[in-house]
Amino acid sequence: MTALSEETETAHVPGLVAPRPPSRRPRPRAYAVTVRALGPFALLALWWASSATGLLTPDVLASPPQVTDAVGELWSNGQLPDALATSLTRSGTGLVIGLATGLTLGIVTGFTRLGDELLDSSLQTLRTIPFLSLVPLFMVWFGINETAKILLIAVATTFPMYVSASGGVRDTDRKLVEAMRSFGLGRLEIIRLVVLPGALPALLAGLRLSMTLSVIALIAAEEINATEGIGYLMSQAQSYARTDVLAVCILVYGLLGLAADVFVRGLERVLMPWRTAGPGAVTR
Repeated sequence: MTALSEETETAHVPGLVAPRPPSRRPRPRAYAVTVRALGPFALLALWWASSATGLLTPDVLASPPQVTDAVGELWSNGQLPDALATSLTRSGTGLVIGLATGLTLGIVTGFTRLGDELLDSSLQTLRTIPFLSLVPLFMVWFGINETAKILLIAVATTFPMYVSASGGVRDTDRKLVEAMRSFGLGRLEIIRLVVLPGALPALLAGLRLSMTLSVIALIAAEEINATEGIGYLMSQAQSYARTDVLAVCILVYGLLGLAADVFVRGLERVLMPWRTAGPGAVTR
């Protein structure tokens, strides 16, 4: 009996239906972008309506038109570009230090038993310390200069990458590693050609968390007597009760976090094109 006749008989049995494989119908890119934009546009519309009806007064939160005017004012006088450049430099420098440190420690503890025994327990203990609690200590150690701010961001971004890298390296197929050793590959070559590519999903997850934390840590770092940056603009706006400027700074921080997430998503598509966003992305 052929498969077609079996399927036909199954379809005629009461209470049973012929199985049908899920159809792969990728959603158009424009559709996905539109759906993602619905949430932010809904929040913007609610904010606009609340300001227009008087539910939100300017002393509580400026209206969207007032915030737009504030963006034009800060951009035209050069304050916003200068503050943005300073904040991005701080965040980027701290992020690079944190990623390099976390990746190195993750490889050492995940790939070698000695490294795991020597370092992991200490690093896990340090990971539980909130990085905000280090602000007073860093001010004592490094003063109120750029070093304290950058190192605070570095500490905050080290541990997400460390945990992800260590777990990803540990999950590498040990049989594959042993096979590469039998072919004469050295330890560094195995790490470069086998371990890191195998741990790529975990590394990208750690990168996403670290980039998000770099923005959060930036906010805390710029509270350390900053004289430049977005945090300085916020403190100045707070002194003069400029809720429009405060809203601009908050939106800038939010957009920085969103840009970091979009960057990592794009990196995932380039480095791992075979991965999908989930069942909803490929089925009806």
